[in-house]
Amino acid sequence: MEREPYKGYVLWGHAIAHQAELLTQERYAGSGTITQDNTLICTSGVLDLFDSEDDAQNAGLAWAKAWVDTHG
Repeated sequence: MEREPYKGYVLWGHAIAHQAELLTQERYAGSGTITQDNTLICTSGVLDLFDSEDDAQNAGLAWAKAWVDTHG
C-alpha cells in the first residue's frame, strides 16, 4: 500500500495479488482509496490488473488524484 498526501486528502494506492491459475504469473489488481481527517471519502474498486505491485499502486494513486482534482 502506498500513501500520499494530496490537496488536504490522504490518497492510498493498493496492489492486491491476483493469480488467475496455479501456473500463471502473479499479477496485481490496482485500486485507490481517498481519506480526509481519517474518514473514508471514496474508493475505486479494481481498476485493472498490472504486472508489478508498483504499477498497481501507482494506478490507484493516479485514480485518486484525478478524483480529487475533479470532486475535491
